[in-house]
Amino acid sequence: MSLLETLRKDMFSFSKNGEKDKADILGMAIAEIKNAQINSEKELTEEDIIAVLRKEVKKVNDSIEQYTQMGREDLVEQETVQLDTLNVYLPQLMSKEEIEKVVKSKMEELGVSSMQDMGRLMGTVMKELQGKADGSQVKEVVQGLLK
Repeated sequence: MSLLETLRKDMFSFSKNGEKDKADILGMAIAEIKNAQINSEKELTEEDIIAVLRKEVKKVNDSIEQYTQMGREDLVEQETVQLDTLNVYLPQLMSKEEIEKVVKSKMEELGVSSMQDMGRLMGTVMKELQGKADGSQVKEVVQGLLK
């Protein structure tokens, strides 16, 4: 069963069981996947669907951050349920140590040693780690190693 089919099946299950928050976030994710498919004018791969889900996770994380700053714990709790629901469908991201190994390897391969080469290094690393690591964490590791 494809990831999209699993999302649909689970959305209906959550809806039947009265788990509105979980059903709503899966419905929004499915809508975003459909939009991405329409925009790309081709059938999305599992990797494409995962990328869409990661964007949704980023949106929810941003909402949690904003609600926390505003002191709205009720909304933080609701968004956290949605975040946990989405994370079930995503593969585990690489740890900082694993990212560091890949970055060091690419630094040697490309002969990179200064911040001037950061763009080239980031491009190469992100191409390899697409969907496996958080881009902001990769950037942090790259900057730390190039100082």
